[in-house]
Amino acid sequence: MKGSFLIFCSCVLISLSLPAQKTDRILTEKTNSLLKGFNGVVGVYIKDLKKNKIVSINADTLFPTASMVKVPILLGIMDKIEKGQLQYHQEFIYKDSLLYSGSDILGAFKNNESIELAKLIMLMLTTSDNTASLWLQSIAGTGTRINELLDSNGFQFTRVNSRTTGRQANREAFGWGQTTPFEMEQLLEKIYAGKLISNNASKKMLRLLGRNYWDEQAISQIPPDIFVASKNGAVDASRSELLLVMAPEHPYIFCICTKQNKDISWEDRNEAWMLAKNLSKLLWDYFGKDD
Repeated sequence: MKGSFLIFCSCVLISLSLPAQKTDRILTEKTNSLLKGFNGVVGVYIKDLKKNKIVSINADTLFPTASMVKVPILLGIMDKIEKGQLQYHQEFIYKDSLLYSGSDILGAFKNNESIELAKLIMLMLTTSDNTASLWLQSIAGTGTRINELLDSNGFQFTRVNSRTTGRQANREAFGWGQTTPFEMEQLLEKIYAGKLISNNASKKMLRLLGRNYWDEQAISQIPPDIFVASKNGAVDASRSELLLVMAPEHPYIFCICTKQNKDISWEDRNEAWMLAKNLSKLLWDYFGKDD
């Protein structure tokens, strides 16, 4: 999950052009207080799925996706499954040439070993295996097709950059992919509502997103008996998380994205990771109790 990139723009904590929504003013105040003093750029979008209220702070600013790009890659794969161009349990043959250097599980496979598509998806989403993810990006039809699919579903800013024709400048600025907190929340909300690809495909994607190995930051603040669908991403100067939390009386979705972070450490108390953890605790305390 580690990496590095350069960002050349500067942003302030404002919301610019998001669709009109009813703002939760109390929660906005609490969230702004929590974000105050962060050494970097941070954006947050929170959606109360029961009362249809939001918190929007810097939510339409572009951020690196890091491994959150694996949600759009999943969309590309599921679209091909829906169209009958792929089978969920289809066998693929691993080749050494697919290796992305790192500590991935798939990278330990021997040349010419077989693996099911379903297990590649599991590795991509659960352990954030980059070798599996880049292979799946190719299987989905490359970043070009995934971006076309995103565009056709109304996502203007969320894009795959890496290994995608014509997006070299974006890759240099944002890395593997780029998005906004608002659009990442919308991706997950549409999946939750059964509105991406098909109802059945959305249900499958939601189950797949509910098996995250990386659960020591925002997810750690949610009781273990509560269903959480999530994807997080991390490179040196950017840490981000996306969560759907099925609180019994008050389900909610939130996305927190950061960039230009001063703290680029990989210790548990990294400033951005602690911010995500503290925001998650704030939201669980706010939404997780009975009305």
